[in-house]
Amino acid sequence: MSAEFGRRSGGQGRISQWLRGRRTDRETEDSRREPLLLAAAAAGLPLAPAAYPSGYRCSCDRVGCPTPARHPVSFAWQTQSTTDHDQIERWARHQPQANFITATGMVHDVLDVPLDAGREALERLLAAGTEVGPVAETGDGRMLFFTLTRGTPEDEDEWWPCELDCHPETMDEHPGLRWHCRGSYVLVPPARLPGDLTVQWVRGLEHPLPDPLSLLEILTDACSRYAGEEPDHTTAAWPLRG
Repeated sequence: MSAEFGRRSGGQGRISQWLRGRRTDRETEDSRREPLLLAAAAAGLPLAPAAYPSGYRCSCDRVGCPTPARHPVSFAWQTQSTTDHDQIERWARHQPQANFITATGMVHDVLDVPLDAGREALERLLAAGTEVGPVAETGDGRMLFFTLTRGTPEDEDEWWPCELDCHPETMDEHPGLRWHCRGSYVLVPPARLPGDLTVQWVRGLEHPLPDPLSLLEILTDACSRYAGEEPDHTTAAWPLRG
């Protein structure tokens, strides 16, 4: 009986230590959250509040949300997005669990690739001496390369619609690559996903945004190697249009 109790109490002790460690990690993440969000805004990335995990579900009230904890909370996210320090500070403090998205196509674009392809490409880009800007990893298997936006063309018809940017895995020349530009967004680190997954910086905002075309060839080549291994993330985040 005492041996059995010892096994149980030992197990409970290990669980308690694990839980204490989890709380410490979470407290560390929380303490870094606001400074990292403000640093993103200072770097010119417009931010807006997003949903967050509620258990394994989404904090929004949408039944069967297809992109839990990955979407803005407001349909006006494009006009709501801002780099204003005071506004972001208010959001962060009044919504302590909220993720944040950054609207692309204003200052920056994001090249979004499968994680394995992204890691290979990042290694090759750095070895080649190519200027690489901020890079983030998501717990659900993506790597995000932050770049300068392609800019606003004089002719509106020259825009490549973001619906294509979000689904180029259907295009043979860009397997697995999603180019987020005007009308799209991505989660900005630090962010949490269901199942205790996270979105974190691999290379921080101290790195200047590069020209996206300088990364595209190596990213495309790396994606082609992993085209048959990419998880099914074909559902676009919503809403694409404000």
